[in-house]
Amino acid sequence: MSYQKAFEAYIAATNTHDFDQVARLLDEGAVYWFSDRSCCCLEEIRAYFEHAWDVIRDEVYRAEDVVWIATDVHSAVCIYTYHYEGYFQGEYTTGSGRATNVFVRDADGVWKLKHEHLSSMG
Repeated sequence: MSYQKAFEAYIAATNTHDFDQVARLLDEGAVYWFSDRSCCCLEEIRAYFEHAWDVIRDEVYRAEDVVWIATDVHSAVCIYTYHYEGYFQGEYTTGSGRATNVFVRDADGVWKLKHEHLSSMG
């Protein structure tokens, strides 16, 4: 699987709302920087995702304007605009922001997400 396919699989896994699907695509040392908090282990990342899915019900997450800004045989970095939509306290809501994802190729040649940095836009 290419790094581009790994990214697509990651977005699809996020939309399953099943963290086990997301976790299989993450490097064991993954680090996430969200607008309001940093998560430095899989347990913290799981808790953040599951809380977000609980707060924004039926969330659909998508990436637009994906640009791969650095790639080689071991790593790949992309930037993009993320969008989400869903229901917050029963009311339809949307939002967007900027994202950076860093993928690394593990010893078995599998691309895994090592870092994600999200920042909301207004």
